[in-house]
Amino acid sequence: MNMTGNTILITGGASGIGLALAKRFSARGNSVIIAGRRAEALADAKRSVPALHTLVADVSTEAGRIALAETALAQFPALNMLVNNAGVQKRPAPLTQTQDWSAHKAEIATNLEAPMHLSMLMIPHFLKAPSAAIINITSGLAFVPIAFMPTYCLTKAAIHSFSQTLRHQLRETQIGVIEIAPPAVNTDLGGPGLHTFGADVDAFADHCFVMMDKGAVEFGYESSETRRVAGFQEREQAFAQMNTARI
Repeated sequence: MNMTGNTILITGGASGIGLALAKRFSARGNSVIIAGRRAEALADAKRSVPALHTLVADVSTEAGRIALAETALAQFPALNMLVNNAGVQKRPAPLTQTQDWSAHKAEIATNLEAPMHLSMLMIPHFLKAPSAAIINITSGLAFVPIAFMPTYCLTKAAIHSFSQTLRHQLRETQIGVIEIAPPAVNTDLGGPGLHTFGADVDAFADHCFVMMDKGAVEFGYESSETRRVAGFQEREQAFAQMNTARI
């Protein structure tokens, strides 16, 4: 994958991992568009990196995804890279209790439907580009889940599977497919203060570029890399440890 001279759309790019990646892509001579629901957050991001372009979009709905794809391609016809980063993380009541299905549905819409649908919307355009890439941000929880966040974990596991099948289907094309599986990172995912124990977002983003420069198509960082490459018994042990500690 070329790491410079691209036109890149990053969903959820106004903060956290998305913004950290956007800053680094921009510094490498790429044209970067960040998309998100909050206009004020996008404006703050642009003030920190004036070269960024911004698009207000809601990827949790089918109509919102179609509108984002149409607007992005109309305004940036050279678009050749999609970073599916937008995500939400909820901590529902135990499944032994009555559930609010709408909350689970919203999580599935943003974390699972959005990256699948946006990839499908972009592929016909990307096939016309000299080179292109789809980058899916999953999680170490795609490999070893935390039991009290079942829906979040299942969405990330599903996108891990989708990334594998998408990579296989596109193997004869010029479109690369990369999966990045973060560990807990110190961002506001799930709410402020929940991930202060996590990895530093800048250290994590720097690692991502080291790995992409090497041509890696799937990788984690620290604990998520350990879980990604672990065997069955090791994953079972990690599951038991994580769900006893509830971290």
